[in-house]
Amino acid sequence: MKEELIKKAERAKSACRKLANLSTEIKNKALLAIADALKKEKTKILSANQVDLNNAKKVNLSSALIDRLTLNEKRISEMVKGLKEIVDLSDPVGKIIAEWTRPFGGLKVNKTEPNGLKIQKVSVPLGVILMIYESRPNVTIEASGLCLKSGNAVILRGGSEAIKTNTILAKIIGQTAYANGIPDGSIEFIETTEREAISELIKLDQYIDLVIPRGGEEMIRAIREKATVPVLAHGKGNCHTYVDKEANIEMAIKICYNAKVQRPGVCNAMEKLLVHQEIAKKFLPLMIEEYKKAGVELRGCTRTQQIIPEVKPATEDDWYREYLTLILAIKIVDSVEEAIEHINKYGSGHSETIVTENKETAKKFLQEVDSSAVFHNASTRLHDGGVFGFGSEIGISTQKLHARGTMGLNELTSTKYIVFGKGQIRE
Repeated sequence: MKEELIKKAERAKSACRKLANLSTEIKNKALLAIADALKKEKTKILSANQVDLNNAKKVNLSSALIDRLTLNEKRISEMVKGLKEIVDLSDPVGKIIAEWTRPFGGLKVNKTEPNGLKIQKVSVPLGVILMIYESRPNVTIEASGLCLKSGNAVILRGGSEAIKTNTILAKIIGQTAYANGIPDGSIEFIETTEREAISELIKLDQYIDLVIPRGGEEMIRAIREKATVPVLAHGKGNCHTYVDKEANIEMAIKICYNAKVQRPGVCNAMEKLLVHQEIAKKFLPLMIEEYKKAGVELRGCTRTQQIIPEVKPATEDDWYREYLTLILAIKIVDSVEEAIEHINKYGSGHSETIVTENKETAKKFLQEVDSSAVFHNASTRLHDGGVFGFGSEIGISTQKLHARGTMGLNELTSTKYIVFGKGQIRE
């Protein structure tokens, strides 16, 4: 197995050098062809996905993972739309980020004469990206599309629960891309589902430039501990909504319902609701009635239980947890400062929002909450590459180097310096 993995990594490394220099026109042509192929092969894709879903139900996969695993016509249409949006975005490769000219060091020249070194800081692809992900077959498409447009080769290693779906998607992408001018090896798919493959891949730093894991905390922690390749983690989403004392209650109910209920099994769904004590008695009974209709299990602090006695008590562990299901923990706070302190202590640095009509309170929250995305009067579910105009996303980074928050094309590039001289030497 190790030999085959090395061969795939070598092919990707060779391909990335050619891919980095492809024209925007060739890359866009390939992306549009892949989008058309997905529509044409929709029946085969859905059939393979059904096999994976049947197997997932037999082994009692969690509802959150089954939701992420599921493809339907709408989700395939969204993948097609995402690829077309990537085509419409500007090419991130070869952009001059900054340029300047240095004076002649140590040379006696008139200050009005031409300067010395001309320096440009230019965007370039990262190289070879290894995607390790669970349940989400849409990542196969999004990662391939974003990597292709940004000039990076990609190695795809999905989970065993999605193997049938990912296999057919990878086949469609690869065949279509190579038939439309993309270098062989630009999109490599790991067929084996053995966990040993991950352990081998994350140590191939002579070929792979970055690992992006998308999955559970345990998997990401293990990869970080064992990898010799740099890791950019898509961390857990312990996301918060804070309803301030000056919130519009109707708006707050709408936002809080959407953030928790619309799709609870994803990382940008709200897991904790913080409510200012001055509005709690008015807001919480109305909000909880809506949650009851949706089947949300509610847990809360003692002050929440005093208002809504049937709410289960929240433990210290609850404040740290990412539920990824219809469970929500509620805490009543005395001030925006307490809300900020709670989020910065217990949150995962993913997505947080404040609902308030007070602009100064909102400004304080947005400045002081240390998360990759903070919102004012909007649902945490909006932290998404498509919503932000990136076409798709390759992940949402909760770390601070080299990228943070939702990652699109620009986050898949690095930089290099291009320097123009006229015979200068170091004195």
